Amino acid sequence: MYNDIELITAIITPFTTEDTIDYPALDALTDKLLAEGTQGFVIGGTTGESPTLTHAEKLALYAHFAAFVGDRGPVIANVGDNNTANSVALAAEVSAISGVDALLAVTPYYSKPSQKGMIAHFSAIADAATVPVMLYNIPGRSAVGLTNESVITLAQHPNINAVKQVTTIDDIAYLVEHAPADFYVYSGEDAQTLAVKAIGATGTISVAAHLYSPEITALYQALAAGDIQEAGRLQRWLTPRMNALFAYPSPAPVKAVLALDGLVANTTRLPILPLDEAETADILQRLGRD
Repeated sequence: MYNDIELITAIITPFTTEDTIDYPALDALTDKLLAEGTQGFVIGGTTGESPTLTHAEKLALYAHFAAFVGDRGPVIANVGDNNTANSVALAAEVSAISGVDALLAVTPYYSKPSQKGMIAHFSAIADAATVPVMLYNIPGRSAVGLTNESVITLAQHPNINAVKQVTTIDDIAYLVEHAPADFYVYSGEDAQTLAVKAIGATGTISVAAHLYSPEITALYQALAAGDIQEAGRLQRWLTPRMNALFAYPSPAPVKAVLALDGLVANTTRLPILPLDEAETADILQRLGRD
């Protein structure tokens, strides 16, 4: 399902000023991203403010989004948290939603389980799912991370076929070299876009694609055409802008810019605050839009 899918956007969850999910804004943003080069989506992930979505909101969001995207790209719905039983139950429910192509499950946060515990956690989720599972290995947010060896062990599971890896280029190179041929390795670090593709990873799961899908797509096209200079130029241009979107807790920066562009309301859910006027001006300056 990930063949030729290089650019996946970890899409925001727009909220109205009444703190409900803004489905018209989500639909318009989705159409825009697809038109600009995004090839697939993670819905309800970190950028989608998953910890603040209720169970009912997740099910409704995933059903709406999968139906709206249709066959225009893979839809990967987040079901992971640090409670294995909850993740397993949600995996079974979300797998049954028509149009959900895969599930995302994060390394269990706060509990700090062992490698054996995490392998058992992800295996239980994959056993319950009827669509493939993508591992989400992000120790910076979860306090623990899967070792490369644990990822390769989990890659042998018949229902685990991908990883969103948010660690180092060295780790990604190891996974590309040692994983089965039908296991797909994505970076979750925007600034690694060129490097991970050059060493054989599948692509990037991106926040910056909300604003820069055309440029990221052009980078991939340049690399595929052998134009390393152009690919490098684009990565150099993108990198400070990609990093700027994490100068404040994500997804507040990208929501603030999208709000200025008239696409969404500048609303987040606590504990994430929307950017204030000074913070927004700072982000615009960093993006070269001041």
